Amino acid sequence: MGRLLVIGCGALAEELSALKKANQWTAVDIKCLDAALHNRPERIADRLEVALAQQHAHYDNIFIAYADCGTGGAVDRVADQFNAQRLPGAHCYEFYATSPVFAALAEAEPGTFYLTDFLVRHFERLVIQEMKLDKHPELEEMMFGHYRKVVYLAQIEDSQLRVEAERAAARLKLPLEVVTTGYGLLASKVEEQVVRVIA
Repeated sequence: MGRLLVIGCGALAEELSALKKANQWTAVDIKCLDAALHNRPERIADRLEVALAQQHAHYDNIFIAYADCGTGGAVDRVADQFNAQRLPGAHCYEFYATSPVFAALAEAEPGTFYLTDFLVRHFERLVIQEMKLDKHPELEEMMFGHYRKVVYLAQIEDSQLRVEAERAAARLKLPLEVVTTGYGLLASKVEEQVVRVIA
């Protein structure tokens, strides 16, 4: 039996680990890069390339658990270099919701700020602190003034996460809509890779 390396965004670490445990994927190893790269997409491809250069010789197959994520095709270039596939779509919001659902949400309200379970858990650090809104609240209108609502794409049903999502939306002074997506294409696409490896 071969082994599969799933290398991806730290924002997916909890979900990837849950999928591995639930499905008893013993032939899968998970390595995640710093989730803070979510705010620095220009650095993602270089970090991926370095990590894969160190790891790829030990695996029969590699799957990149990133969508394009604002890299302008750079993730695809790394995937081609290491003969790997990646998650479909432009970003995690799309592969969680699936393309048709995300397209409908975006068309209904282009001025939407999206949250996932990870971003709800780390909203204060990744949004408020990383964007310096805690020290410069005057930047808030510039950064968020064009948004009209928050859509929380929920991977799991969790009442505490719902409360935290409501708090995040209130912090941005925006109404909240909750759409339960589950793991979406993250689950199905990783499963496809696992089946390839163990077949």
